[in-house]
Amino acid sequence: MNGLNAKFAALADPTRRAILARLSQGEATVNELAEPFELTQPAISQHLKVLEDAGLIVRRVEGTKRPRRLATEGIEAMDQWLAMLRTALEKNYDRLDEVLLGINQKKGELR
Repeated sequence: MNGLNAKFAALADPTRRAILARLSQGEATVNELAEPFELTQPAISQHLKVLEDAGLIVRRVEGTKRPRRLATEGIEAMDQWLAMLRTALEKNYDRLDEVLLGINQKKGELR
């Protein structure tokens, strides 16, 4: 759970969510990621560090560049946890449908 806590905490910041959205289109350097924001490059680097520490992005070395990209394992871990919740919600909705069907059938019998 600690890994998930760090991942979701990292997503609490809108700048970091925007960075992840940008990286969903492909890898990018710090300068490319900083372009749409009114933040300094060091501020963007701090956001990137949080995302890296949470396991949501990874960095590769390409000469003097350090492009970032989404980390498959980190995103999949969150997706699996959310899938568990979706399954639980679907079961709850299925039970609610059964209850409502039973109520409607009883109403039909009373007429």
